[in-house]
Parts: sequence; structure tokens; C-alpha cells
Amino acid sequence: MSSQEFPVSPEPTELRPAAYFPYPEEGFGQTTDLREERTRDRYWLHALLFLVTLVTTTIVGTALEYDFDHNLPFQIEHTLDAYVRVWHHPLALLEGLPFSLTLITILLAHELGHYLAAVYYRVDASLPYFLPAPTLTGTFGAFIRIRSAIYSKRVLFDIGVAGPLAGFVFLLPALMVGLAFSKVIPGIGQQGDVHFGMPLLQWLLQKAVFPGAATGDIYLHPVGRAAWIGIFATALNLLPIGQLDGGHILYALAERKHRAVSSGALAALVPLALFWPAWLFWAAILFFGRRHPVVYDMSDLGRGRRQLGWIALIVFALCFTFSPVGT
Repeated sequence: MSSQEFPVSPEPTELRPAAYFPYPEEGFGQTTDLREERTRDRYWLHALLFLVTLVTTTIVGTALEYDFDHNLPFQIEHTLDAYVRVWHHPLALLEGLPFSLTLITILLAHELGHYLAAVYYRVDASLPYFLPAPTLTGTFGAFIRIRSAIYSKRVLFDIGVAGPLAGFVFLLPALMVGLAFSKVIPGIGQQGDVHFGMPLLQWLLQKAVFPGAATGDIYLHPVGRAAWIGIFATALNLLPIGQLDGGHILYALAERKHRAVSSGALAALVPLALFWPAWLFWAAILFFGRRHPVVYDMSDLGRGRRQLGWIALIVFALCFTFSPVGT
């Protein structure tokens, strides 16, 4: 998943004309202080985290591919066994590349959407940090850091919306390809240690690819499972809470409603724990980041950006599911 840190903008009386450009999209750059040196990226760290994440996700992919080829339901122990199997047979990693490369591409597209938008507006941003993890997905996602203040709601909106939309552009064809290679096995969805939720996007495409087949009988190919993880990450980031992507979009579109909507969405996660207990964990984490840094800008976003806001809402509706994972 992505996370951006937007420093609080200073009060208007503290702004320096040489460092403050309220409308960067009209030909002006944006920076917190022109005399301040840009923080250098530690390229070796970005590369190392990327490579380790590629390895951990590929190992998970080998387990998913093995189960899929042998018509076995998802088992947690198979994922753990994959680490041992790859240690003894490194070439087994090749089997997990379709899953890992698909997932990495979706996550990278999301983060580069944020990063390239930031570069366009001359906002100081880091390259993506990938987070490897020995989990059922092989990663905790990725994020970039915004290291300079943002003074324009237009810039805030564009950077915030660019990530989810870029990721969606890549996960949609990945899901379609994954479904094309999926197969029907009666009752497979009710077997195994973990049951994955059914977002609306996946349900609609499954009905198109497998008309008449029960949703619980479709065994999703590992490429499709990577797309599913991208769908979950997109929905999570588009929650209209705090400094998530959805929170940035909401603040830029309706600053005065941000606090009420953010608090309401945060409170709604508590009863959702009846469907998926982990929502309580996310509610606790997001509670500490529920406030949004102030952006002093009274300009109108314009019709085009408001339409993009509605598109982001539609993407959220297509990707969200009450119970992402069950047992």
C-alpha cells in the first residue's frame, strides 16, 4: 500500500515570495525553500528493498503456482514450505515470477503515479520504498515520502489521485489475464485455510468470463491473485481518512467536510470488524493519522478534477470488500 507524508504548510504570513507558488500547474515550480538543498535519495536502499521484495513475493508465487497446478486449495503451510523448497531448489523461483512480477508492477505503477506527479510539480519526493515481508503476500506494499510542503489543493489532488488511478490501469488487465487462465473446480472456494473476499470488480469480470459458474467454484490463477492484492491495496488507500490517498482527494475537493467524513469513515471501520476483525487494527493505525495538514489555498479545482474525484470514488466502490480475507 502507499503512504505519503505531507508536511504542514506554514501560516500565510510566514510565506516567502521566492518560495511560494500557489499554482505550479500554470508554469511555476514549488519548493519549501529555494536555499534548502534537496535531500538525496539513497538509491542503494531503494534497490535493496525492491530486490528483497521481489524475492519474497516470488517465493509466495511458487506456492500459489504449485497449488494451482495441482488443484489444491490455498494452505498457509504451503507458503511456509515454499521458503524451504526454494532454498533447496532455487530454480523453483521461476514458477513464482508471474505472480511476483504482476504484483510488483501494480505496486510500482501506483507509487510512480504519485512520484511522477510530484516531480511534475517540483515537489520534493522520494523514490518508492518497497516493504518485503514473509507474509501470505510477500510484501507490506510500498510508499513514497513527500519531503516538502504542498501549498496548492490542485497539486495535492493531482498527486493524491495519480497513484490509485495509475495502479488501477495496470491491475485491471492483470485481473482479466488472470481470469483467462483461471479454472472451475466445484467447491474450491470453500476449501483451504484462507478464503479471499470478492470485490465488485472481480465479481463482474468473473460473470463475463465464466457465465453460469458459481463464484465459489472459480480457482483464481496466481496472476489474478496478484491483481486481487492490488485491488485490496487500492481500496485501502482510497478510504477517505486522514492522509490516505482518499483523504488527500477529499481534502482537496471539500476541505471543510474532511474532518467529519474522515471521522465517520474511521468509525465505520469498527462495526466492519464483524466481517473482518483486522478492520480494528486498521482503525487503530489510521486513528493517529486522521488529521490532515492545512493547505492555505482558496482556488477552485475545476470541473475536470471534480470529475476525476468521481472516477476515484467509482474505483473505490469497485475495489472495496467488507471481508477481504476470511478463515
